[in-house]
Amino acid sequence: MSGSRVIPSPNIWNWPSVYEAENRAQDADGRIAEVLARIAPWEGATIVDVGCGTGFHLPAFASSAARVVGVEPHGPLIKAARNRTASLPNVRVAEGSAESLPLDEQSVDIVHARTAYFFGAGCGPGITEAMRVLRPGGVLVVVDLDVSASPYGDWMRADLPKYDCAAVESFFEAQGFALERVDTRWQFDSRETMRAVLGIEFTERTAARAARSIPGLGFDVRYRVHWREKPSGLERG
Repeated sequence: MSGSRVIPSPNIWNWPSVYEAENRAQDADGRIAEVLARIAPWEGATIVDVGCGTGFHLPAFASSAARVVGVEPHGPLIKAARNRTASLPNVRVAEGSAESLPLDEQSVDIVHARTAYFFGAGCGPGITEAMRVLRPGGVLVVVDLDVSASPYGDWMRADLPKYDCAAVESFFEAQGFALERVDTRWQFDSRETMRAVLGIEFTERTAARAARSIPGLGFDVRYRVHWREKPSGLERG
């Protein structure tokens, strides 16, 4: 998404209840949370979730952060996120985009973006904006799917043959990001739910092939966690 040109996210925009089930299934063992807590601990911090959707991750951040801001461009999702967090006094949900965050300069400690797809090759303005709102020493964390890993990456590449995983990773490296790969497992409560989730993420043909290849209620998914710290400034001797 961008300030004047928001790129729709068909999965969550069109099927928010199915996407909710997807969120519940993702990372069943909490491995991403462990990595985030190590590289960008949010206890007592101000954290921003860019592209927060229905606010699924906001309560977890709010449990120990001093202040949590969810930023989302799509009106119905903003309403859902506000309803979800209405009882949490340290959470605010605001309309905005990656390239136009409704936040003051140097006002937050962590900017978090998870599978929101506005960071990557050609999206430097979003990174520049994140650096604007971060305090010196703050961290921008981008969590995205590792399309090079099987089986989930195989399904993605089938539908997005022009997606260049190496080019995306080279972009982040050139921008000064560190990288950690995180192997996770998605676990569903039923085959019906799993098929519904696959159906909003992939074409009908790919979703059907994926479902046939899964013997149980779960499958492995690898993520990339990219992070970059805002410099604290020159040290004076």
